[in-house]
This record gives sequence, structure tokens and C-alpha cells, in this order.
Amino acid sequence: MTDVVELLRIGRGFRAAGDPSGAARYLTEAAEAVPGDRTVLTELALAHFQSAALGRAEAVLRELVELDPSDGYARLLLGRTLSRQSRHAEALPQLKLAAALTRDPEVQAEVTKVQARVTTGPEAPPRAP
Repeated sequence: MTDVVELLRIGRGFRAAGDPSGAARYLTEAAEAVPGDRTVLTELALAHFQSAALGRAEAVLRELVELDPSDGYARLLLGRTLSRQSRHAEALPQLKLAAALTRDPEVQAEVTKVQARVTTGPEAPPRAP
């Protein structure tokens, strides 16, 4: 377990230094060593998100949500990841759940912002005449 703790420490250091891609290398190794560890997976998801590896971030975040459906932070990150890929209609339910779970006004503001994109963007249902 000490090796995993060291990998996590190094990964966090790379993220803090502004190198999320470097962090992801160490955090991926840590995640392989301790599958299902929510702390490691959260750090890995953040590294992928920050390095714009959005498909990888989404996969890790979906795993986190499966491990703990009540994890408001994982749902927030998943919603932001989907939104960043312009998948606003998919992001909205995740963000609404995150807002309900965290009761954070900033998360609610994110819901409002994405909701506006869904109702006015190309994903919006056609308006009645």
C-alpha cells in the first residue's frame, strides 16, 4: 500500500504543478494497483479532466458513480465532463443530482447554465408554432 500512497502523492504533485498528463500516468498506475479505490479514482478523473482527456475522465467518473451513486462530487465532475463535450442533455441529470446531493449554490448555478444550453442549443426540442 505504501507504493500506492507514493504514486498518489506524486500524482497530486504533478497536478498541483500544472501537469495533469504527468499526474495521470502515476495515478493510472495507482488505480491499477488498487481497483475501486475512490480517492485514487477521483484524483485520476481530475487529472484526465484537467488534461482534456475527456473520454478517459468520463469512464473513470462513471466507475466512481457506479461505486457510490450518492457521490455528489463525482456526479458534478461527470456532468462537467459531459458538458465540456457539448453533451449538455446528458450532463443535465448528473448536474441536477449533484446539486441535490451537495446543496451547493455554485452547482445549482451550473445546472442553470447547462439547462439554458439544452433549451436553446441544437439538442433542444423543436418549439411549437
